[in-house]
Amino acid sequence: MTTAPHPAVVTDGAPRAAELPPGVRTARGLHAAAAAVALAGLGWTAWHGLAQPRVALAFGALIALGEAARRRHPSTVEVRDTAPVGAAGGLAYALLGEVAGGPAAHGTAQVVAVVLAATLTGALGRPPARDHLARRLLTTGFAATCFQPLHHSGALDRWPGHGPYYAPFLLLLLALTALCDAVLAAALGRARTGGPYGPALRDELHALPGIGSAVCATGAVMALAVAVAGLWALPVFCLPLLLTQLSFRRWTAVRATCHQTIASLARSTEIAGYTPAGHARRVAALSRATGRELGLRAPDLTVLEYAALMHDIGQLSLVDPVPAGATEPLPPAERRRIALLGGAVVRQTGVPAEVAVVVERQADPYREQPLAARIVRTVNAFDDLTGDRAIGPLLALERLRLATAHEHDPQVVEALGRVLARGPDPCGAGPRARP
Repeated sequence: MTTAPHPAVVTDGAPRAAELPPGVRTARGLHAAAAAVALAGLGWTAWHGLAQPRVALAFGALIALGEAARRRHPSTVEVRDTAPVGAAGGLAYALLGEVAGGPAAHGTAQVVAVVLAATLTGALGRPPARDHLARRLLTTGFAATCFQPLHHSGALDRWPGHGPYYAPFLLLLLALTALCDAVLAAALGRARTGGPYGPALRDELHALPGIGSAVCATGAVMALAVAVAGLWALPVFCLPLLLTQLSFRRWTAVRATCHQTIASLARSTEIAGYTPAGHARRVAALSRATGRELGLRAPDLTVLEYAALMHDIGQLSLVDPVPAGATEPLPPAERRRIALLGGAVVRQTGVPAEVAVVVERQADPYREQPLAARIVRTVNAFDDLTGDRAIGPLLALERLRLATAHEHDPQVVEALGRVLARGPDPCGAGPRARP
């Protein structure tokens, strides 16, 4: 699929920094900040030496273990924290004030250095993504900066950090740290997906009560337990989270298998010659990008992607394939029959019922359709139009705009236009195979 280049893209070379999209500039700035924090932590620790090496080694081993158990997931499976043990260990070390009744001697710089070294050690053979490493360093550095100076200055010996207020004080710091991590994750995710920042931040905040709360609670409990019982508390309190991480890996494997099964089923129309090669994949990728542009939440994006992959499955009921697989020129009654048959097939696959509803509603007037059905219908029409050599993306968008009175939602068409304006292949769908 070819599109007109975005004004911010320099077609004769690499884009200049001032012309990069805001999300990319933000991501590069965060990567640079994480690199600066890492260099400062390593430099300070190398110059002053490692305080309490046994404690640093114990927490480093825990973080490395969590990172080693982390699994890279297919791009089709969105996960927010694939190494909760490592994240909890880093937070516990950042918030550690005492070890078995004695004061902890490390500072913020050593926390960053230990977390960096342990994360890279645990990821040997499969280096962590830059976004993952930047989030880990900046989030842990934030927690250590909030806690360690207060601890070393003795401010925590006075209210509110003393006595029964100490645990709530740690929880407050962890809540701020979780909020910081959500802000960072949303900013980095915006650079990766190109969608608006607000919905990305909303999804991250909605995810905090899940694995985020478990990581924060385990980090606080480990810091408190090590302060009383010593380093032997680490394996005891990290074991439940490690088991959770292993279960989480199995869950993501099942989800990835489900997605692959749906993608394989969607290709049946291509194999049978009813739709062009790659049509379902292109419509799914572009629909997801358009839905993200319109602010859909992560669960709604999954439903949208599954429906886009399977939106043409009803064509298998046709005796003769539609030319180029384009159903838009068919009579409304025929389109409705294909949509209903497709929904019936989808209901047999075990996917959420919302997916079947989106497929079934493809032929309805757009004002009566759910938003996901409007998106799939518009993106499907766009891909059908661009299949003609004489019709490029700009002309296809113009035809969609002219059909907004009856066929297509104007907001969906404009969101599609913004996605396409970001440059060639804005959603990773790959090029359209031309005959």
